[in-house]
Amino acid sequence: MKRLLYILPVLAFACAAVLIWLRLGTDPSILPSTLINRPAPNFDLEPLRAETPGLKTADLHGQVALVNVFASWCVPCRVEHPILMRLAEKDGVQIYGINYKDDADAARRWLDQLGNPFARIGVDGNGRAAIEWGVTGVPETFVIDRDGRVRYRHVGPIQARDLDATILPLLKTLAR
Repeated sequence: MKRLLYILPVLAFACAAVLIWLRLGTDPSILPSTLINRPAPNFDLEPLRAETPGLKTADLHGQVALVNVFASWCVPCRVEHPILMRLAEKDGVQIYGINYKDDADAARRWLDQLGNPFARIGVDGNGRAAIEWGVTGVPETFVIDRDGRVRYRHVGPIQARDLDATILPLLKTLAR
């Protein structure tokens, strides 16, 4: 019985060490999405501005596009905003925004100050649409193909290296 008391902690340590060793080769920033290669979720969001239409699932069909989940209170969203502006203006990418749990006036001021890269913006005041998309935090960006299927998910702010290495090549491939 005394031997068992000595062996159990050693076995527990060995199991923990094996599990840690197995995780060393994986990238913790890559979060899988069950939406990849599946149709975008069904949603119909009210507009951020009364003079422009909101955002719904049907808007994502017929073209390659990005869906960006953002909020004015989100500091990383401010960091990625110049990249989104470049994508919309220079690269001509259709970007749709989902304004997540935000004050509408603050979101409008934020876009007036920084520029608006979005073709349409839907307001997700209660976070229900974000749940359907599987959003774990803002910002998150999804690449949508012409058939309205989610092809890629980017968690966190898009950096120039992400844009050049992953997003732009995927957009070009899907546009063919």
